[in-house]
Amino acid sequence: MATKTADVSRTDDERARQEAAAGTEDEVREAETEEAAAGAEGAEVAEHGAESGEVREKSPGVGQGAGAVVSAALGLVSLSGGWIGTVAAARETLVGQLRTSSGASVGKQIKEVYGDAWHTTALWAGLFALAALVVGVVVLVRPAFGTPGRPQAAWIRSVAWAGVSLGVVGLLLAVLKYSDALLALPSTG
Repeated sequence: MATKTADVSRTDDERARQEAAAGTEDEVREAETEEAAAGAEGAEVAEHGAESGEVREKSPGVGQGAGAVVSAALGLVSLSGGWIGTVAAARETLVGQLRTSSGASVGKQIKEVYGDAWHTTALWAGLFALAALVVGVVVLVRPAFGTPGRPQAAWIRSVAWAGVSLGVVGLLLAVLKYSDALLALPSTG
């Protein structure tokens, strides 16, 4: 009978420990729920403003950082040609094939079929390069018109300068391609 009593008391002790652990888990869950509710309420107050007039401040430089990244991306597209330039060149090739008859001179066929497509590709690359250049410059001069004393993050300036540089190189290459100074059409004579 002594063993039976010891087993019951051990079982009671284990049951008490389990209940205490379950109680602790419930308390932890309740505390986490209360913290999450307080955090959500705090975020709402910070976002919409409290009765005391507090207003959440925007993250500094988010728009400028996005503009810098867009500038760099547009600069890369200007160098690679991009999908729009490829489609426009293919369309121009098709139009050139439709305009030239089979009896047209070789020079006219080359100009209509390949030359106009080459110029279209250069034109689209130039447009992307110009967009990269403009967006990059706007990002770089934005702090002059913003809040005084708030410096622009170094990474934003670096990426914006990269976009401006890629835009300048892309614009230069586009002008050289369009003017036939770079990779001109072959002569037929």
